This record gives sequence, C-alpha cells and structure tokens, in this order.
Amino acid sequence: MRRLTTAILFTAIALLALSGIDSKACSNVLVTKGASTDGSNIISYAADSHQLYGELYFRKAASWNPGDMRRIDEWDTGKHLGFIPEIARTYQRVGNMNEHQLIIAETTYGGRSELFDSTGIMDYGSLIYVALERAKTAREAIDVIVDLANKYGYYSSGESFSIADKDEVWVMDLIGKGHKLVNGENVRKGIVWVARRVPDGYICAHANQARISTFPLNDPENCLYAPDVISFAREMGYFNGEDKDFSFCDAYAPLDFSGMRGCEARAWSAFNILCDGKFTFEDENGNIVTKDAYDYIDYAMGYDPTKRFPLFVKPARKISVKDVADVMRDHYEGTPMDMTQDIGAGGNALPYRWRPMGFEYEGKKYINERAIATQQTGFWFVGQSRGWLPDTIGGVNWFGCDDAATSYLTPIYTTTYDIPECFRVGNGDMITYSPTSAFWMTNRVANACYKAYNIMAPTVREAIDKWENEMMAAVTKADEEALKMYNEAGKKPRRQIRRNDKAQKVIDPYAAVREYLTTFSIHNAQKIFNQWVALEELLLIKYIDGNVKAQNADGSFVTNGYTDCIPSGIKQPGYTDKWKEAVAKDHGKTVMEK
Repeated sequence: MRRLTTAILFTAIALLALSGIDSKACSNVLVTKGASTDGSNIISYAADSHQLYGELYFRKAASWNPGDMRRIDEWDTGKHLGFIPEIARTYQRVGNMNEHQLIIAETTYGGRSELFDSTGIMDYGSLIYVALERAKTAREAIDVIVDLANKYGYYSSGESFSIADKDEVWVMDLIGKGHKLVNGENVRKGIVWVARRVPDGYICAHANQARISTFPLNDPENCLYAPDVISFAREMGYFNGEDKDFSFCDAYAPLDFSGMRGCEARAWSAFNILCDGKFTFEDENGNIVTKDAYDYIDYAMGYDPTKRFPLFVKPARKISVKDVADVMRDHYEGTPMDMTQDIGAGGNALPYRWRPMGFEYEGKKYINERAIATQQTGFWFVGQSRGWLPDTIGGVNWFGCDDAATSYLTPIYTTTYDIPECFRVGNGDMITYSPTSAFWMTNRVANACYKAYNIMAPTVREAIDKWENEMMAAVTKADEEALKMYNEAGKKPRRQIRRNDKAQKVIDPYAAVREYLTTFSIHNAQKIFNQWVALEELLLIKYIDGNVKAQNADGSFVTNGYTDCIPSGIKQPGYTDKWKEAVAKDHGKTVMEK
C-alpha cells in the first residue's frame, strides 16, 4: 500500500520520452451474451478525436445495378480515396450497427509506421461502414474486411476492431504491409491480421494498443488469421522464433511506455471495474486462474511490460448496458492514476488535462493521464445485439455525443426508418454551431461543468442516471409491444404489388413494427435533447459565478421570503484541499496571521 500511495502523488504526470499517444485515441469494451444480464452481446465505443463531429450516420438498405460504384472517402479527413463496385443488395446501417444486429467498433493503435500503404483505397472507417452494409454476421464481416483490404489496399495504420452479432463477439487486430513495388505494382497490398472469438461468459477491452499476443494456430472456431501473418513478420525481421511463440502485438505493435500508460491502462481499468478487482481467466495450460487486478498495476502504469494482463477475463457479475455505459465514464477514480487527486485537477478536481498531453519542464518531458472518458469524444455508443428477438426489434444502438461523463445515451432501434433531428448528419459541424444539435448541446453542458467539476458534474450525473434507468425500463416495454405487433404481422401473408406488369415489390409485413420503433427512438432522443437544453440553463442559474443556489425538494430555488426574485441560502464551496495546499506553498506570503 505504501508504494501505491506514493504513486498517487504523481498520478497525472509520468516521466517519459514523448511518443505516440494518438489524439484520436478511442476505447472499446466487449461483453459476450453469457456475461451480460439479459443475454445480449454488447460493444461500446468512444470515437475520440478533436476533429470528429458527433452525429448518427444513417444509410438505408438499397439495391444496386451492375456497374454502380461506391465512393470511398477517408473517414478521418474526408479525403477522396477512390471507388469500389457496389454489390447487388446492401443492408441498412444506423451508426456502427446494421439491421441484422451486427456491431463494429475500433481503436487505432498505429503500429509500425513502415507498414502504411499510401496507395490503398480502404481506410479503417470505410472498412467498418462498408462491412456493415455487406455482412450479416461477425464472421462475414471479418471476411468482408479482409477481402476489401487485400483487394483494394489498406490506407490506414494499425487497427483493433470489435465485432459482434447475435451469437458471437470477436476482437480483430490488423495492419497493412507497406510497399514493395514490382513492375510498378505493390505486391504487399493488403493486411496481416488475427481475429479471436471472445469466449462466451467473458469480456474483452482494447484502447489504442494491439492486444492479441500469442494465439491458437489450429482452432478456426475461435481464431482466424492471415495465412502470412507469421511469415511476413519473419520476412520483415520482426520475429524469428517458433510459430507457436508468435505474438501479433509484439511483432507489429511493439509496446512502449505510452502504449501501457496511455492505452493499456484504460483496458485494465475497464476490467478492474467490471471484475470487481479480480481477474479470472484461462491460462496457457487451460487452467482457470483468479488474480488481483493490482497484480498488473505496474504494467498498466507503464513500469513493467512483463506483467501484461489477459486478453479475456470473466466478470465478477453479469454486466448490463448501464454498467458498460458507466465504465465509459471512468477517469481512473480510486486507482493510483485517479485524475481528480493531483494538482493538475485544479481547485475543483477536474479529471481532464487539456492537450497537448505532454509537456516539457526544466529539460524533462512529461505526459498526462489519458482515461476512458475524455473531452474530445465526437460520439459514443453502447450497442446491443439481442439474439432472442427478431432483427426487426433486436438491435439497439444506445447513442450519445461528446464526453461520456457528462452526456447521456438514448436508445435507437437499428431498423428505424429515420434519425432524430438532434443526431442528423449535417445538423451542424465542427465549425458550424447548431442549436438543435445534440453534439453542441452536450458540449455546452460539459464545458459548463469543466469550470467547477466536482460541484457541477454531480448534477449532470444525476440527470444522466435518471434518464438511462428510465430508458432501460422503456425499452423493455417497447420490446414487448413491438413483439406483439411482430407476431401478429407474421400471421399475415406477404403482399406483393405488380409494377408495369413486370417487376414485383414485396410489401414489408413488419412495416408497422418499424414505424412504432422509429417513433419511439425519435421521440425519446428529442425528449432528452430538450431536457439537456433545460439542464444547461439550470447549470448557469444555479452555479453562476462560483455560487451554489439552494433548491427546494421540488427543484425550485430557495428565496429570501420577501420576493421570488432574490435567492437565499447561497453557498460558496471553494476549492479542494490539494489546491489550497499547493497555493499556500507557492504563494504563502499572503497568509493571514493572527
């Protein structure tokens, strides 16, 4: 305990040579149906970038003619990369889920820079969204991703994908193969990759560091990989041992301090929360082992790369969507990396550090912590794939914008006919304010809290919890109603209408179900948006100028008894003891003496 107490004193700053913690860093948590409270497969994703606007991407299912082409633009920048042929039929996608309950998310780990292929057409974002348009299952999605990257070239750096359907959850690490020109053609076009199925009853997490190390070489039910994933590493000089000892992450994304402290620490923290501090896993000999989470703290903090924690762990309890959402709000609270405890948190325990992450002082270089919750999130979600329900009802994208710690999630069914205005693509952008945009409104609330976080954020968290718990119950009722409608519709024959005496169009017998779920999704998204508008007004009125106005039980403000316009019971909470101590030491000459 003494060592950990000492570490807390230096929680926000760790000495290192500054290196590659990506400002676009993201975090994923993967939960299998055997580990969830309701039997759903769950994936969470925070899309973190200082340039990404929070909106809910929506593309309807469509039929295409031979010769139709799909435009590919790099997701991060909008740069046009090329065109690929469309397929005959594409599926509807709502954000990072599709109508068949397929979920795909990612985190970027970068890896070896020489493996970037500037001639590729498929960037990681396009691989995700095209795969959602073309695949029904996780295994199909892996095939689509590999085929597209190998056929058209991979334009991005190393990526970890989280992929789930109604039955399975997979984690996939991939990276390009760089350039080797023969007769003007890049013979290294494509990717090397490994995909591992998360054992049912277990969870996984990754956060901008490749996590698949060694893997089974003859277990296609649970592990898939590129045929040249080992031989290519040998060719490049990344590995020279026996095949059974090959580790993907060690070969293609060598670990350094920032990879542990800035990235793996987030996965460790997610496991620590969901496993109640005990990591239960299967070791290399097939034995079930339980270890204390703090057995791996030196790895998470960047001190000991030999203490790597497992890829899969068994949670201490069944995990709900709300549990996962709250993990995405973590700032390392209660750990040696707790961002609220050092002087970097200022006088109001702010668990954020403005970028750049690193700084130099007196010739030494330092870096701030990077937690799961972060200020630069564009959008985030917790996706549910629920195999006990038909696809028309089963897929739910719990979607939100901006900093997860001060924003809400609201349920959007993935067979919706439309998207709420507050999430609509084109309703504002990173340089265009829109008063009807959820991204801008959640940013207004978050930035209000940043000035006095420990005082104001609890008010926001109370509103978040109230809404999300209300929506959990509302979704259960909506499922029941939709399923009744679905079963009734299923008893009726499919109707067809004739067009021009040639083509026939099938009328969707479940259209009424989709209309019901569309109305549910849009109504609630707009309802909570309006509540957030009111919440920002409350934050301004209640906490103006560092004061805290007292409120009655019904939420009205306490007044002075003479008029309803003048408040009473105002408090000024001041600053944390850590801040007082630092200021006293820095400018102690102003101390008042008796």
